[in-house]
Amino acid sequence: MPFYLKPRDLSADVANVRSALIVPCRFCPPASFAVREKRPFIDLFRSFLKTAAYEEHIRALRSELSQVGVETAVFDSRLAPDLIVCMWTAGRRERLRRRARSFDAVVVLGCDAAVRTAEGCTENSSCRVVRGLEIEGLMNVIPRFRFPGTISLELSSVTRVLEYPPAQA
Repeated sequence: MPFYLKPRDLSADVANVRSALIVPCRFCPPASFAVREKRPFIDLFRSFLKTAAYEEHIRALRSELSQVGVETAVFDSRLAPDLIVCMWTAGRRERLRRRARSFDAVVVLGCDAAVRTAEGCTENSSCRVVRGLEIEGLMNVIPRFRFPGTISLELSSVTRVLEYPPAQA
C-alpha cells in the first residue's frame, strides 16, 4: 500500500535558501497525485512510466521556488533501482551526498523514510533537508486498466499512521 501524501507549504523552510535540489520519489507521490487529481497513474503511450500530475507538481514547485529567488535542480534517474528513495543503493545515496554539497537545501518529495534517507546522505554537511510532502495515511487503491495502456487508481480508503517525528507532549 502506498502512502497518501499531500504538498506542504515550504515558504518558511526555504527562507534564506539560495539553491535547492529536489529529490522526487517515484512510488508513493505519483500515486498520491494521480488519486488526488483523479488522473492516470500511468499512461504508457503519453508519458511512459511518469505520472503527469506529479510531473506538473514538480514543475510548479520549481517555478514557485524560482519566483522567490531559489535556484533548483532535480535529482532524478531513469534506472529502476533509483526510482524509490527509501530503497536506494549505497551508490545512489553516495551520489546524492556528493550532489547535495553544492545546494543549500534538499527538498524531498516522498514519505518519512525518503526524508530519513536524504538526512542520512546530508549529515555532516550544511545542506538542510526539507520535507516537501506530508503523510495523511496509507492508501488502499483499486487499479483500473483502460485500453490501450492507461492505469488509474481509485481510492478505496485511507488508514491513518503515526507521524514522524512524534508530536511533542
